[in-house]
Amino acid sequence: MKVAIYTKNNTSEHNSGRIALIEALQRNGIEVLDNWNAETSIDIMISIGGDGTLLSAVHQIGSRSIPVVGINFGHLGFLTTAGRDDIDKLALCLKEHRYTIERRTMLEVSIENGQLPSVDLDGRKVEEGAGTFFALNEVYLHRLDKSPLLHTQVQVDGDMVATYAADGLIIATPTGSTAYSLSCGGPILAPESGCLVVTPIAAHTLTQRPVILSDNVHLRLRDEDPNVKYTLGVDSFVCTLTGSSIVDIRKADYQTHLVRIEHQNFFSAIRDKLMWGM
Repeated sequence: MKVAIYTKNNTSEHNSGRIALIEALQRNGIEVLDNWNAETSIDIMISIGGDGTLLSAVHQIGSRSIPVVGINFGHLGFLTTAGRDDIDKLALCLKEHRYTIERRTMLEVSIENGQLPSVDLDGRKVEEGAGTFFALNEVYLHRLDKSPLLHTQVQVDGDMVATYAADGLIIATPTGSTAYSLSCGGPILAPESGCLVVTPIAAHTLTQRPVILSDNVHLRLRDEDPNVKYTLGVDSFVCTLTGSSIVDIRKADYQTHLVRIEHQNFFSAIRDKLMWGM
């Protein structure tokens, strides 16, 4: 088995965790790749950090279907499967193949009429004007601090659904349903549900509630006011768009593979980390 390690933070704690992980993996006969790129053959990617670091690792992998397992050095660490005290256990589980893989939906996000900046996104160069991104958690629109409410028109497969008068709007995958969407009153979706959830942020009318859709639909979002400016977030990528921009969202043609060790699963994670049903 060939394993690559991904970290974002260069703190002494993260560095010591990386060293301990390498030693534990090597004791169990697992090869650790010091240098890797998009062409390197990798069996598993291990992220050291929190959920944000795991998301970055997912975007590094892209469509390569390499399973990702996270060691939590952050706060909640909902997507991660091991804590900083579980490094030896994780190495042994990988050696003995005592883990399962959850296949998670990804979103493909295309932006028309958007003047996107040239940025470095998780190590990948995004050229100015480029307009296609991918999300494991969610896509969200949010008004700027001094901007009025957004009036976001939502179409599903070409049919008008509604105009959401709100601070913003979240389109979340089942993975993202336990993140930003949940904090705004959205439901929890099981990973294999085949659904997306549309959740308004501080809606102006109480009748506009979260809506669950099939993940096979094509969503198109745009604001009624072509001059309004707002923030668009696609996982860790954030930019500013105007109402003249069109945001198209559909299920990507690949999935992300997340690793759970031993008897862990989605429901044990929401019980243990979100205190769900307690």
